[in-house]
Amino acid sequence: MKRIKLIVILMILIIGIPSIVDAKLRVVVSYNYIADIVKKIGGEEVVVTPLSKGYKDPHYITPRPSFIAKMRKADLLIINGGQLEIGWIPPILKKANNPRINPGNKGFLDLFSFIEGIDIPKEISRAHGDVHPDGNPHFHLDPENILIVSKVIRDKLIDLNLSNKDIFTKRYKEFSEMWKKKIADWEMSLEKFSGKNVVQYHKNFDYFLKRFNLEQLGTLEPVPGIPPSTKHILEMIEIINNKGAEFIIHDVYHMKKPSRFVNRKTGVKLVVLPHDVGSVDEAIDIVSLFDEIVRRLLK
Repeated sequence: MKRIKLIVILMILIIGIPSIVDAKLRVVVSYNYIADIVKKIGGEEVVVTPLSKGYKDPHYITPRPSFIAKMRKADLLIINGGQLEIGWIPPILKKANNPRINPGNKGFLDLFSFIEGIDIPKEISRAHGDVHPDGNPHFHLDPENILIVSKVIRDKLIDLNLSNKDIFTKRYKEFSEMWKKKIADWEMSLEKFSGKNVVQYHKNFDYFLKRFNLEQLGTLEPVPGIPPSTKHILEMIEIINNKGAEFIIHDVYHMKKPSRFVNRKTGVKLVVLPHDVGSVDEAIDIVSLFDEIVRRLLK
């Protein structure tokens, strides 16, 4: 008799486990920085799955069959937007056949739609390279924009799980208060570079440069997505020699040979900066991502 009771109890527990898991919001996100913000606000009430790896080129993520299964079960899909995921999210969405997370529905969130974009092209042409019609999509590298999207994420989590409104609100308040203090620290640390000239390889850090008042002389890519020619490299070297520059900023995923060449010819410091959580070992979350960017610039 005791054995039968034990079996019944075990069966109840086993059957009950999925209901506990299902009570949590299942959130799928395109990039790691989004996943970390969701975790910080959602805590134990959410299960977050990022699709990409932090060290990958965010423009070119290879869709995997596992992505389809993850999206099929999701309650919420959050993307960076600005057409950054245009090459890989739409086909996965179509195959997942989950109407909850389709654009326009309650379980879909495009963060870029809440941001004031920069670098919006006046015309769209292949001659201008891999341009984004809505503007530069790398908005999250302005820490002020993290405050905007964290509030948007809080509101969406509440919208989908009203019973945890107080929890989400409390965590958002704690995060935003901490984040504002960090912004003040980063501004103080980078103040000495205000007005200084910099060169980028790719236009990853335009929002960051604008926020911290760094002047961009140009990019080593002649146009976005097009490798630099010898002629363009020599032109950039001449510009740097004439106007001076504090840094050559390079990301973690493009080849560094052109930037190293310019570094040797001009003597301008080459700094490789992380762009996402997980893009370097030190960037374990959204806070340490910006801490590491600042640390590398000050090094």
